[in-house]
Amino acid sequence: MFTTVQDLGRWGFQSRGVPVSGAMDRYSHVLANRLMGNPDTAATLEVTLLGPEIAFDTDATIAVAGAVFSLTLGHGPVEMNAVIEAKTGSILKFGERRQGARAYIAVAGGVDVPQVLGSRSTHVLTRMGGHEGRALRVGDKITTGSGVRDEGQPLTPFDLPQGGVRLRVIPGEQALFAHLSTQRFRISPSSDRMGYRLEGSSVADVPAGELISAAVATGVVQVTPAGQPILLMTDHATTGGYAIGATVITADIPLAAQLAPGDWIEFEACSLAAADAALREQEAALGGG
Repeated sequence: MFTTVQDLGRWGFQSRGVPVSGAMDRYSHVLANRLMGNPDTAATLEVTLLGPEIAFDTDATIAVAGAVFSLTLGHGPVEMNAVIEAKTGSILKFGERRQGARAYIAVAGGVDVPQVLGSRSTHVLTRMGGHEGRALRVGDKITTGSGVRDEGQPLTPFDLPQGGVRLRVIPGEQALFAHLSTQRFRISPSSDRMGYRLEGSSVADVPAGELISAAVATGVVQVTPAGQPILLMTDHATTGGYAIGATVITADIPLAAQLAPGDWIEFEACSLAAADAALREQEAALGGG
């Protein structure tokens, strides 16, 4: 459905209007790479909702992490979150999606596409990076990097959301957050890597008049003048002119990334100290990287 090349993002160019982009679920991207013994910055394939079929024209070592799919290689099933040896001529097939929304395919040596501004990540809206700046389609041929695979690390995937999740946030505009924190929202089908449109009762007390655009980060919950919340995700623009009701903490962005249209979201307040502790705990689960 929508498979793209992603890495940890295109950092350092937001002041020039260039989005960071990168893997929506950083945790699963890093986990897949570490199973391979790749650096965290190696590019992976990000699979969204419906997986591809991949034919190997050479022997390859891969791992798949993130959303749980039924996987087959050749005529037999293979496991998620484990090293998989693919032989020349074999075909990796993604079957039923059982939990989560995005999976990451890492290959020894990383996915090899040209770097743009220091990153291989795909930003489809501007056709920047990745494979020809777009999602993969039938017939595309992807090459891998060279080098000998290092010994990977056995790591534990995080608990994927089941139909919805309660996200921890740093509160923003007080009146807006008061509404956000007492409602359950659903992710609209008109959501993508730029952001999730959240359906529910309209948020009241949105500031009247035009606001001066300001820098925004992944995880910001903007509220439009019509009262609709929008959760900004990895491909978001670098500035925004809507009121900000909250910002999802960094440690919970991977959870948000594993939600699909129709899943629910609730918000709960979190302190900066607790947000820092949660991120440290997450990094420790990945081996301290």
